[in-house]
Amino acid sequence: MSREKLVVIGNGMAPGRMLEELFEKAPGLYDVTIFNAEPRVNYDRIMLSPVLSGEKAYEDIIIHGDDWYRDHGVTLHRGARVSGIDRVAKTVTAENGITVSYDRLVIATGSLPFIIPVPGHQLPGVLAYRDLDDVEKMLDIAKNKGKAIVIGAGLLGLEAAYGLKRQGMDVTVVHLMPTIMERQLDPAAAYLLEKALTERGINIITKADTKAILGTTRVEGVELKDGRILDGDMVVMAVGIRPASALAKEAGVAVNRGIVVDDGMMTSDPSIYALGECAEHRGTCYGLVAPLYESARVLADRLCGGSGEYGGSVVNTKLKVTGINLFSAGDFAEGDDREEIVLRDATAGVYKRLVLKNDRIIGAVLYGETADGPWYFDLMKRSVPVTEMRDTLIFGQSYQGGTTLDPRAAVAALPAEAEICGCNGVCKGKIVDTISAKGLTTLDDVRAHTKASASCGSCTGLVEQLMSITLGDAFNPHAVKPMCGCTDLGHSDVRRLIMAKQLKTIPAVMQELEWKTSCGCAKCRPALNYYLVCDWPDEYADDYQSRFINERVHANIQKDGTYSVVPRMWGGMTSSSELRAIADVVDKFEIPAVKVTGGQRIDMLGIRKEDLPAVWADLGKAGFVSGQAYAKGLRTVKTCVGTDWCRFGTQDSTGLGIRIEKFMWGSWTPAKLKMGVSGCPRNCAEATCKDIGVICVDSGFEIHFAGAAGLDIKGTEVLGLVKTEDEALEYIVALTQMYREQGHYLERIYKWAKRTGLDEIRRQIMTDTEKRQGYYERFVLSQKVAQVDPWSERVSGKDKHEFKPMSELKLEAAE
Repeated sequence: MSREKLVVIGNGMAPGRMLEELFEKAPGLYDVTIFNAEPRVNYDRIMLSPVLSGEKAYEDIIIHGDDWYRDHGVTLHRGARVSGIDRVAKTVTAENGITVSYDRLVIATGSLPFIIPVPGHQLPGVLAYRDLDDVEKMLDIAKNKGKAIVIGAGLLGLEAAYGLKRQGMDVTVVHLMPTIMERQLDPAAAYLLEKALTERGINIITKADTKAILGTTRVEGVELKDGRILDGDMVVMAVGIRPASALAKEAGVAVNRGIVVDDGMMTSDPSIYALGECAEHRGTCYGLVAPLYESARVLADRLCGGSGEYGGSVVNTKLKVTGINLFSAGDFAEGDDREEIVLRDATAGVYKRLVLKNDRIIGAVLYGETADGPWYFDLMKRSVPVTEMRDTLIFGQSYQGGTTLDPRAAVAALPAEAEICGCNGVCKGKIVDTISAKGLTTLDDVRAHTKASASCGSCTGLVEQLMSITLGDAFNPHAVKPMCGCTDLGHSDVRRLIMAKQLKTIPAVMQELEWKTSCGCAKCRPALNYYLVCDWPDEYADDYQSRFINERVHANIQKDGTYSVVPRMWGGMTSSSELRAIADVVDKFEIPAVKVTGGQRIDMLGIRKEDLPAVWADLGKAGFVSGQAYAKGLRTVKTCVGTDWCRFGTQDSTGLGIRIEKFMWGSWTPAKLKMGVSGCPRNCAEATCKDIGVICVDSGFEIHFAGAAGLDIKGTEVLGLVKTEDEALEYIVALTQMYREQGHYLERIYKWAKRTGLDEIRRQIMTDTEKRQGYYERFVLSQKVAQVDPWSERVSGKDKHEFKPMSELKLEAAE
């Protein structure tokens, strides 16, 4: 039996959630086609602000990757804006000429930004703030720093201002009303927010009416009606949105402000539904994600033959500006039939206000301390009488009954329908049921299966408390551990914030990220040093004092206090002159042991620390450089003899191994990096247990990664097949740079790959050309400063005090 055809116009968060619910309830019920005007997959628009500020990348906010569409049999037409709906023929046609028939149609065209029609509003540099294209345009202009003017101090306007400020621009916000965010905040909270933003370097001008945007060929500034002129290189319009309902109206579907729908999200045409910001339900168009998700669940139920009804939503607001805690919900206007409860703590910067009517909470504004926001919101949505807790209500859920409650008990008391994650509309019952049904034990698992805490992260504490309640002793709240006792932040957060805040020294990191110690410790300092070396290769000066002893002296310390020296032998190849030089060094310095290593090199063991520079000098005369056998970096590229000598060889494995090693040596990585290149599938170079390996085959080069042959034994995963040596080098370098940028310090590739996801790594390296080339180019940049032989530097006198005997240092100190 043929399946019904479901066509969706739009690929935003609301239709994405609707399809998730639909596929869960009735997999295979529909043949689904999506038309997306944007040239990309579904992403989390709530997180555009962190992308603009640099705290997240586009890849971090993807909701449904390519695999999701493939796994569910969805046909996705990207960059295909729909031009018309034929309700008689029941077809949809896109501007690119594609026409698809439907049995049921969902219009989810979202909203359009309102652009004030003042003179100059069409100049290049006048931008809206609605999608990723807008963000990319802002970031492109922000590369030159300069000045930005944001018109509108609502939620989006302030988030845009913060993001542009984080990008180094001089930002001014102009707002028509006397206070900012007047729809969500009362004047007291608005004052505190304006003060906090001003302290962050954002200029705010209220009661400012825009007269014109100045410029000839592009934006040069803004003129206000009071005569003031503001210079600017960019103008961001954030003054409101309107439903994108024109397509439906042209098709003869009933439209008011938005596309009119009933409680089942059906339009005036029984075969057509509307969902998201384009829909108007009971006279209301919603612009926040929680009500869109609530209506998406109802529509999914209706498409499955159910009778679910959407009754409208109460919404709450949070501002995504790092370091500012703000919560607003409901109606907080003054009135004779209302009373208010207010708590102010000027020293702590805390303001709380509850508005009551008929013994129920109808509005709440919290600034500075927002942990009780979800509880107040739940009381508001359920219209719970508050008489019995009236005297302690403002102090929050933990203080009800006159004594301080365990926060876990307070969360346990929430009803199953209480909303925990406002960004994704996830209630307590869904989280608890999913944890139990799927045996989830980590926060990442809960995020993956429920999306709770997966967006802005403000509900993370509540989610963890639910996990603790549900799992008991099985819950490990430290599954994502802090780097060390000096901070509460994990490695991922530190890496993200170093880039977001553009921190370029260890003291800057420790100050801005509120380290608990003055100078860090042996765990965090080497990690911070690596992250800064990796993220700012041409700006940060490597702090060798923050490295472990082996990396500090560029040799491996042995159990008797002597050192071993391993010169680099490219691809395991050597010559008679190199062997003679090694023999001479062994004799001259009476080195007691010489060992052939598993990486096809020669190790000289038992060298005194003070002799190291002289040993390196003699080896350097023979052309040797450090093999970096001590480094969190490229150690060896093991090879077999390949086509030059072996009758089974399919490619020049030795030549490729040498090429890779000469191209990649020098840059630090999160942990040691070992490679291998085998000339045929017989795998004599053991490439399938390396961090990165290559198996040469007749058709080209099969790239492997994420192997292990140490404490853990693990075969590699296949990254993909490429045809040429040049491609093999590019893909391997890009993979290494991706690992460099995302890996935690001391995390081997196989552990990073498990945490990141094999499919995601393959997607970025094998499929996404732009992403791969970006990684490759950043690695090449790092090599310009990294590919310096540390042995020759020390022979020249760098850090010479490190290699002096203690007796000489004491004598110098005495003198």
